[in-house]
Amino acid sequence: MNWTSPGEFFAMGGYSTYVWGSVLVSAAALCAEWFFLRGRRKAALSHVKRELTLRKEHSDETST
Repeated sequence: MNWTSPGEFFAMGGYSTYVWGSVLVSAAALCAEWFFLRGRRKAALSHVKRELTLRKEHSDETST
């Protein structure tokens, strides 16, 4: 496709609603995935930290 102006580019040959809607939904999905992954990572790290603390406490109790 050849666009002679920015307006023609953004109009996408009359399919702008579908094209830009798809771009928007994809960007929103990527942002949501990043947000949820960050939360799961934080939860996993806190779980590992808690487990290590409990193991250390348990090993200190058994060694005394």
